Amino acid sequence: MQDILLSHGYPALFLLSFLASTLVPLGSEWLLAIMLVNQHDPVATVAVATTGNLLGACTTYWLGIYGGPWLIRRVLRINEQSEARAKEFYRRYGSWSLLFSWLPVIGDPLCLAGGLLRIGFVRFSGLVFLGKLCRYVAVAWLTLQGSKIITG
Repeated sequence: MQDILLSHGYPALFLLSFLASTLVPLGSEWLLAIMLVNQHDPVATVAVATTGNLLGACTTYWLGIYGGPWLIRRVLRINEQSEARAKEFYRRYGSWSLLFSWLPVIGDPLCLAGGLLRIGFVRFSGLVFLGKLCRYVAVAWLTLQGSKIITG
């Protein structure tokens, strides 16, 4: 699977990053790291991963806005407990919690709750973009630094 995704380069990274930011339980950091180790351009790699991840989060946001509770329960199978946790997180930390939309487990419900709670799209996308960009920059930097140590 790794070879197939790596052979498709940026489109595969975009797709994997997009899906990883929806309610599909995937990760994209590993492909970003492999691409960087294989000499892909760091700026382009981070840009593609961030864009895919942001658009996936926007898809989840729009599901929250237009899908309503019925879609969330029936199609996405998000239980009331997960939805309640996301709403409580918003109540406690406000929309600034979207900076953490990149985190595993809680990130996707945060984006969904952003839609359910009708957070403004500009605010939503700005905060999500910033959080996801910082995460991919950190992964890229750590990968490149580790690669320098290994290769000497």
